[in-house]
Order: sequence, then structure tokens, then C-alpha cells
Amino acid sequence: MSQILWLEIALKGGIGLALMLMPLTALRALGLHRPDFGFWPRLAGALLLGIAAAVVIFIELPNARGGLGPAGLIPINLCASAALIGALVMGVAAPTRRGRLSLVAGTILTLALAFLEISHF
Repeated sequence: MSQILWLEIALKGGIGLALMLMPLTALRALGLHRPDFGFWPRLAGALLLGIAAAVVIFIELPNARGGLGPAGLIPINLCASAALIGALVMGVAAPTRRGRLSLVAGTILTLALAFLEISHF
């Protein structure tokens, strides 16, 4: 189970860090719609980094009251998958083929992580 959690940390932490440091460049690299300002992508990056940090706390300090375990990651991943599927169905978030591929990959990854966590819960 800890390998799945470390994968969550790597994915959410890496994407969150990229969105925090260079939000518009990260969106361009993924082929997604770029807003005029980087406020909302940077905020999303901060949330992803916070989730990754909470999982690290859960792994390193299992007796602490803080942290986020598999039970909390399951609904986060399912909601993220639903949002990505909605964006794919409506066709509003990805103006390029690379963007649609990024959304499909993100959907598959978050669904796979959610189902892996459900199976180990």
C-alpha cells in the first residue's frame, strides 16, 4: 500500500510543483487551455502540493492526527476523474490533440489510483 501512496506523492507533488512554479508554461506543455493569468493554475498546484504533503505526513507519522490516508485519497481521485471526464465530454479544456491526450492520461491515472486504493482498503 505504501508504494501506491508514494506514487500519489510523486504524481501530485510533481504536477503541483510545476503548476506552482510555472503555471502557464506547464499548461502549454500539456496542451491545455491557457488563461491570461496564472492565479487559478497556481492555486490548483498549491492544493496538489498540500495533498502530497498530507500523504507524506500520513506515511511518516502514522500516529499523528494530521495526514491524509487512502480513505481520503479515494474520493479526491474519483472527483478529479469525474472533472477530467466532464472536460473531455464537453470538449472545452483541451484545444489540442496533446491536451486531450493529457486529459485522457490524467483520467486513467486517477481512476487507476482510486481503484488500487479501494482494492487495498
